[in-house]
Amino acid sequence: MIIIPARLKSSRFSEKILVPINGIPMCIYTALNASKVDEVVVATDSEQVCELAKEYNIKAVLTSQNHESGTERLAECVDILKLNDDEIIINLQADEPLFEEENLIKFKEFCLRFKDEFFMASCYTIKDNPSDENTVKVVLDTKQNAIYFSRAAIPFDRDFKGVSYNHHLGIYAYTAKSLKEFISLKSSLEHIEKLEQLRAIENGKIIKMCEINTKSFGIDTKADYERLLGVLNA
Repeated sequence: MIIIPARLKSSRFSEKILVPINGIPMCIYTALNASKVDEVVVATDSEQVCELAKEYNIKAVLTSQNHESGTERLAECVDILKLNDDEIIINLQADEPLFEEENLIKFKEFCLRFKDEFFMASCYTIKDNPSDENTVKVVLDTKQNAIYFSRAAIPFDRDFKGVSYNHHLGIYAYTAKSLKEFISLKSSLEHIEKLEQLRAIENGKIIKMCEINTKSFGIDTKADYERLLGVLNA
């Protein structure tokens, strides 16, 4: 199952999940794309989004307005739906409308193959430029498990040999059981780097990483939205 957390308010780009993409609200556009791969549920704090989802035959669940993260919203949705503990849930962000169908399929198959080996799973792509602090880097072990995530350039290229960096992509998978455990964990690293996935790392949990090639990007600002429209109209 794919669950799409969709919070209406956004500090950097107000109500961005409602901006139109080819005449369709962004959160619905994302959900329609994802529905080609698996059952989709939109988890939202907005009755307006629930009504929009209904218009497009997308299932939506109304959740609390008090959650601090999409992961907490996801966990409430799992409780409302009464999913089995071993159900694999893919967390796709509502502001990732360009995330490719083939990559969703690849990630879903990856999760099914390794479901007994991870607490969480996520994706990364390989790039050369480490300088943007908004692009999170991840270092892996030999089994494709995450060792650490950081906004800093890791690993540090001390001798300037030319390192390729694993850029983390904000799509996750959990079982219903591990998701419930995740939201109960505590972490100091998470608050230092402002990276929620460090909560799992700090508590010794395995995050299995799937490599993909993608042109997708999150829509965090109005500039991102203009870039999106440019890509679609190219």
